[in-house]
Amino acid sequence: MRSQIIAAALGAASLASLAGLVGPTQAAVRPQATVDAKRLLAADSPANAGQWMSYGRDYSEQRYSPLEQINVGDVSRLGLAWYADLAERGGSYETTPIEVDGRIFVTAPWSKVYAFDARTGKLLWKYDPKVPGGFAVKLCCGIVNRGVAVWEGKVIWGTLDGRLIAVDARTGKKVWEVQATDRSKTLSISGAPRIADGRIFIGEAGSEFEQRGYMAAYDAATGKELWRWWAVPGDPEKGFEQPELKWAAKTWTGEWWKKGGGGTPWDGITYDPVTGLVYIGTGNGAPWPAWVRSPGGGDNLFISSIVALDAKTGKFKWYYQETPQDGFDFDSTQQIITANIVIDGAKRHVVMHAPKNGIFYVFDAATGELLAAKPFVPTVNWMTAFDAQGRPILNPEANYGKTGKGFYAVPGGGGAHSWYPMAFNPNTGLVYIPANYSSYPFVAEAGAKMGNQLLSINVAKRPSGPPPVLVGAGSYLLAWDPVKMKAVWMQRQGSGRAGVMTTAGNLVFQGTTPPFGSSGPPTFSAFRADTGERVWTADTQAGIVGGSASYMIDGVQYVAVVAGNSAFGDYWEPTYARLLVYKLDAKIKLPPPMPYTPPVLNPPADFGDAALLSRGETEYNSHCASCHGNNGRVSSVFPDLRYAGQLWSSDAFDAIVIGGALQANGMVSFRKVLTLHDADAIRAYVVSLANEAKKEPPRGRFRFGPPGGFPAAPPPGAAAAVPPPPEYHHS
Repeated sequence: MRSQIIAAALGAASLASLAGLVGPTQAAVRPQATVDAKRLLAADSPANAGQWMSYGRDYSEQRYSPLEQINVGDVSRLGLAWYADLAERGGSYETTPIEVDGRIFVTAPWSKVYAFDARTGKLLWKYDPKVPGGFAVKLCCGIVNRGVAVWEGKVIWGTLDGRLIAVDARTGKKVWEVQATDRSKTLSISGAPRIADGRIFIGEAGSEFEQRGYMAAYDAATGKELWRWWAVPGDPEKGFEQPELKWAAKTWTGEWWKKGGGGTPWDGITYDPVTGLVYIGTGNGAPWPAWVRSPGGGDNLFISSIVALDAKTGKFKWYYQETPQDGFDFDSTQQIITANIVIDGAKRHVVMHAPKNGIFYVFDAATGELLAAKPFVPTVNWMTAFDAQGRPILNPEANYGKTGKGFYAVPGGGGAHSWYPMAFNPNTGLVYIPANYSSYPFVAEAGAKMGNQLLSINVAKRPSGPPPVLVGAGSYLLAWDPVKMKAVWMQRQGSGRAGVMTTAGNLVFQGTTPPFGSSGPPTFSAFRADTGERVWTADTQAGIVGGSASYMIDGVQYVAVVAGNSAFGDYWEPTYARLLVYKLDAKIKLPPPMPYTPPVLNPPADFGDAALLSRGETEYNSHCASCHGNNGRVSSVFPDLRYAGQLWSSDAFDAIVIGGALQANGMVSFRKVLTLHDADAIRAYVVSLANEAKKEPPRGRFRFGPPGGFPAAPPPGAAAAVPPPPEYHHS
């Protein structure tokens, strides 16, 4: 019989020894943020339990704080201790605060970094890497950055234009800078680096642009590249950089290397000192339909996989492909957690993962043996079962590029769990997952774009047949038992699109927003870790999507989070971006929101014939939608063009789209790919959208939802029998 989870990985001191932790601030002892391997290995020791030294707090990436001064009994007393305004607008704040020795570091859009005094909120320094504004057009998913790493007195992070930068943690003065990507290609860095034994681990983003993904390690002292591991094979005639790429190439067909292949490891990275391995999650295939990029089939290794590499050398150790032949944007780049758990009476050191495809996986950390796998959302339809070796058996109907019929994938709409960090609490034995349950329509069309992304799907078309009826669809916070492989509780007051942090005080913290279609302010909430009951909430005036952190100074526990995401109604409200820091019995109040009158849709009259509007729709989806939004996957972080005053004037519209009048703001000229006639067609199409929207009531808090909106529950008696979900357990 399986028994309960007994301990977190890498725990160095018993939690009992941390009760009532007090003492001098570490800032007085280590004035230059001297994070190193020794401190991270002893992250739970009395000297380090009050720090948040890495993206996931420690090497295990559990996002669990052993602090318990703030707990279910007193969390109602939690109040705002201080806040600091952040200046950048136009993109969401996806950063997790890092606190070391009394200093707290956060990133902002455009890869900027702030350092504050963690007690008072005093700004210590700010660093602007000066990413060119025009680089925004080369990005998949916004001008975002998820955070920094701190190592031996340096703050290190990646930039949108593919640089790694190290600055002095005390002064913010640059120590070194290197270009980590090929600037001639559409590559970027949006994830947070991880560092171990002086090696920086970082991957790049860009599978949406048909790139070939890689993970690399760099020297933390100099920035010199130490090794590189390619996620997909290149042109066979040029040879292979790694032995495993030779047999990986046998899982591809056609001339995939001309399209890149994808596999960019843009986020999930975990170093494990127990095994000496670094685990990475690889991204989706490029372009999306498997049959388009690899006609004739094949698993397409190593896209959408968990891969284990030797941390010192980058040598390949093991892999598991979570979504063979991925055709659904099912990245495996979500956070990877290590832990010690008891399975069938034996303690196992494991890797736990909940990627976009909706399956929760448990692996042996040393060998990669699949121990268990089961959907953590009610249903999935891209696969039918697991074979005897634990490999997913694909649904033939899901190969929409081959069938030509299209396919409504479940999960969809960004996946069952995207980049938003999950957390593991060793006391409850539960993993807390920001979960989404929805479907998404895929229709293959070779060469078609979604915005500026070369995906070979047509976002304007729908599969034949109706979308699936999903009972209980939506976004929620899920507590999952990784031993019994079942959900313990689900909280609709939680979110599927915000990071999670859990503590020894039996608490789970998460940014929360009202459900789609309802009103109310964005909030920051605490839930009971054992039952999911919401026990505290605070109005934050701006949405939260990143993870929070907890730290202790002079015997006082704090909780820190960045609020700075906004998407209210069918228009942009004035946005607030702030680092918010809470403690017990604090009384600071945020300033009242600025008075605001929503803009009125005031487009000119419709113009143009059907041919012009059709051309405008095609060009808009090809060049504009990734930044300005559409009714599909991409959410806008730039202005809603339906409200643009320039719609009234072709000259004003052309000056921006063709002339580049707003280049400094990230709106580059499209002179090389669009004609004046194309620009006029786009303007006609946007005007038609604006006039259609003028006839309809507002759609709720978020500008863009799943195509056709979230499905409603079926009427009584209409729900069909649902087959049991596929499940795999090692025997």
